[in-house]
Parts: sequence; structure tokens; C-alpha cells
Amino acid sequence: MTLTQYLIKKGVIDKKQAAGLEYDVKVAGKKEEEMIIEKGIIPEDLVFEMKGELLKVPVRKVSAEDVPLETLELIPQESAKYYSMIPLSQKEKTLEVGMVYPEDLRAQEALKFLSRQGKFNYKVVLISLTTFDNILKQYRTLKKEVTQALEELETELKSEEGEAAQRQPLKKAEFERMAEEAPITKVVAVMLRHAVDAKASDIHVEPTKKELRIRFRMDGILHPNLLLPLQVHPAVVARIKILANLKIDETRIPQDGRFSATIGGKDIDFRVSTFPTTLGEKVVMRILDPTEGVKKFEKLGLEKRNFDVVYKAAKKPYGLILVTGPTGSGKTTTLYAILNLLNQETVNVITLEDPVEYFVPGINQSQIQPEIGYTFAKGLRHILRQDPNIIMVGEIRDEETAALATHAALTGHVVLSTLHTNNAIGAIPRFIDLGVASFLIPPALRLVIAQRLVRVLCPDCRKAIAPAAEVKAMILKEIENLPPIIKKDVKTPNDFKIYEAVGCKKCNSSGYVGRIALFEILEMTPQLAEIILKEPNESRISQEAKRQGMATMKQDGVLKVLEGITSVEEVIRAAEES
Repeated sequence: MTLTQYLIKKGVIDKKQAAGLEYDVKVAGKKEEEMIIEKGIIPEDLVFEMKGELLKVPVRKVSAEDVPLETLELIPQESAKYYSMIPLSQKEKTLEVGMVYPEDLRAQEALKFLSRQGKFNYKVVLISLTTFDNILKQYRTLKKEVTQALEELETELKSEEGEAAQRQPLKKAEFERMAEEAPITKVVAVMLRHAVDAKASDIHVEPTKKELRIRFRMDGILHPNLLLPLQVHPAVVARIKILANLKIDETRIPQDGRFSATIGGKDIDFRVSTFPTTLGEKVVMRILDPTEGVKKFEKLGLEKRNFDVVYKAAKKPYGLILVTGPTGSGKTTTLYAILNLLNQETVNVITLEDPVEYFVPGINQSQIQPEIGYTFAKGLRHILRQDPNIIMVGEIRDEETAALATHAALTGHVVLSTLHTNNAIGAIPRFIDLGVASFLIPPALRLVIAQRLVRVLCPDCRKAIAPAAEVKAMILKEIENLPPIIKKDVKTPNDFKIYEAVGCKKCNSSGYVGRIALFEILEMTPQLAEIILKEPNESRISQEAKRQGMATMKQDGVLKVLEGITSVEEVIRAAEES
């Protein structure tokens, strides 16, 4: 009996669905399980539960992190991949082997052969396609792959020892030769792939006195990942420079560049910055993954009032929307999310960026180059001749850009930009400092969004606790001070719980996975317009912000703490910055 027939017998699918499935399996040349999951007919877990019943094979759910490397090595990676089978655990001499297709006779024969060779007994269990794919990645560990590449390099260097002993300081041609050697190419490629797999935002390549240190920034925190011999530093840096089309023999001044690479079937961009230090060149690579970076508007983490206010302002036919906060607070991500909301075939969207971080289909993106006089101000003047509907300016840094952005917003364009201020209410005094006349701000400015990033608690290991007395008092105070429009929806029982970070294998023992923003949203109202015209100081603007229902970043953070999204420690850290 086939899996499809068994699913009909069990009443999980009907005959019409089965007929469609059989046709698709023939045309696509895929297996039944793959087509059922691909088409979303029933969930993957149910597919394999039914298959386990049919074959009378127990189904196992295993986390990739729970499979030790020494167990994986009992079945070679090539065999595991080809036959969709993988070792899961070993007790004494019995190996538990997870198979996606235990009915495959060729896979069974291959397993018998491997058990004779490796002198082990085995027990077969059924695993899902997702479980198999996740565990297969464990074969490729960063240290293991880099160690192999370094061993190859060491062998090559030993064969050249005599020549190297008399060699003068490396010339450009030698840098290029070293950087193009297979082991160094492999070291850099492995480093890039593991950083992308780990969802890192940056890779730091740093020479120290004794070794070359590689660190990945994950969820805003730098983690040491690898230590390499110091002698490979020039070759690793040269390889990255070749990829980014930078000058290999120039080590005295900083350089910037970028390159693209296909990793795991995705086109990933890397923004490269080199920087001379007393110990040699440091390289930082920003990882720009379009699937991770360009968020949907709905996924930004805006609570109800904030969501409605931003959505309404973005949909207006003209006006300026400002996003404020320090470097690394997610301003660009928010701008792209709003752009995605507005990006349609019926409008002309043009951006000016420094640099272009994510390439978005349907948007005309331009990178400024101050060294040749192409600044935000000059670009903005020319954009207005390009018949735009929506304009994004990476940052308002000077009086001319501020004036041009205001003018564009007043003349029927939606303008999105960023500004460096600590909070939302500081944006208006800052704009006036940049020389924009007070009477032009109310008709031009629609909205100010201030934000900070906090880490999101790992859902697999976060732990519910009763808050300490001082923490509880702080939370209750912030809730008491919430604007009425938000406060009416917040229900806080006396014995409320919050969550704290614990740490597990899934979150690399950090207790956190990913980041989310805390927001302050200040909208233009007739009352705010009057304040700007008469007395635009922060205390008056703050009173109006509370009247219109703006929650502070700390209050937004407290709401996210009560929902179990983040921890009190993260909110306090972010609130201290604002």
C-alpha cells in the first residue's frame, strides 16, 4: 500500500486530492512525501506519523544539536546525503539510524554494508525531511572545516620553507597568489557560510599579538567563533580584498567595498570595511541577507496604536516620515519595511543610500559618493527631476538636505529618512537646529519614529518567574503612566509573571534568538503644530506626546516584557540609551 492510499484509507485526504498528487509526483519526479509537504496538503509531522503507522517504524523527533559529531562520523556524509539516512545516537554497539525512506531497499543494503564495515549493530527509526536536513548541516562545523583547510595550507607552506626563509616582505603578486590558494579560499568561504547559517549580522577579522581572532555579531552581541594562526592573517585579508575588489597592497588607509556570494541557495551581499590597526588590518564584513533584512511591515513589532498611526501616515499621499535613533538601532530595517508597504507598480520609488544595504525589486536605488561630490543634497535635487512619488533619503545630516527633504514633502512627495536623536520628541528641535523654519514643519512632517533594538527571548528555554519587588514596582509604575488609549487594554493581575533568559542549544546558550524594536511614535496633530509655531521645547512636545497616546520606549518595552517577548534587563539597557 502506498502512502497516498493509506492517507485515503485513514480519511486524511480525499480521492480528488490523491489523484492530483499522483499526477504531480509523475510530472515532477518527486516522492509522495515531498509533494504532500510542498503543496501544504497536510503538515509534515502528520505525513511522517502516518508513514510510521503504515511501515510500522517508530517516528523520532531529534534536535540537530543533540547529535554528537563522533556519532555522525559513523556514516560518511556522502552516504548520509545520498540515501537520506543519518546516525542519531549510539548505545553500546547499537547505532540508532534515522531514515527518511526506510522502505528504500538500496538504502537498507547500503546501511547493512556500512554496519559490516564499521562493526556496529543498528536500529532504524523514521525521521522527517526537516529533521534530516537540520542534522545533515551538523557535519559541517566551522572548526572542523577550517582545521582541514589549515592543515592543507600548512603542508603547502612547509614545502616552501626554504624559499620563504629568504623572502623579502610580501609583494602584491605574492599576496594575490596566497589569497587565491585553495586552502585560504576555503577558509574564507567556510567562514562566510557559517556566519550566514548562524544568522550573524557582522563578521570581525581581528589580528591580536598571538593569533587571528574571528568573531560573529549575533543579536547585537559579539561572540568569539574561531582563532587562527597569525601567519594566515595577510592571506585571509587579501582574499577578502580580492572578493570586494579592493587594493590588496594598500594597508595604510581604510578601504570600503562589497561583494555578493550565493550561500545555501540565497544571494547574500557582504559590505566590507578594512581598517589599519597597530597589529595589522582589521576587517569587518556586514552580512546583508535580503530574506532576513527586509521585514514585512506587520513583523516590525509595532503594537496596535503604533501600528495604526504608522500605517495611516505611510498611506498619506505626501509628507515626511522620520526614523530616529543611534547607529545600529534598526532604522534602515524600519524604512525598508515601510517602503515595501508602499512599493507598487503604480508609483515611482527612488532611494538615496550610503551605502545601499538591500536590493529591493521595483525600487530605483542609488548610492551616494561624497568623494566625487555626489552627496545626499545633490542626489535629492536630481531625484526631484525624476518624477518620484516616494523618496527615501538614507540620512538627513546637514541644512541643505533638511531643506530639500522638507520642500519635497511639501510638494506632493512621500519622503522617508533618518535623523540622529535620542528620542521622538527631540526630532523637532533638531530639525529647527538644521535651519528648517518652524512654520514649514507642521505641514511637511507626518510622523517621527524613535527606536532601539532589544533581544528576543528564546521561546524554547525562557523561564517564567515572579518579578523581584523593585522590578514589579517599576513595571507597575510604567503601566500606571501609560496613555489611557493603551492602558485600557493592559490587564495586570497582582501575581503577574515575567520571563528571564536561560540558554539552550538552540540559542547557543545565550537565552535569546533574534531582535525586535522598542518604539516611540509621535504624530503631527493640530495641537503639536501650535506648539511648534509658538514654543517648540521638549517639555511642551512631551506633554502633547502623552496627550495623543504616545508610549515611551521604556513603556513599549514593559508591554513586550509582559507578553514574554523580551526580558526586563534588555528593556532597561535599551531605555538607558534613550
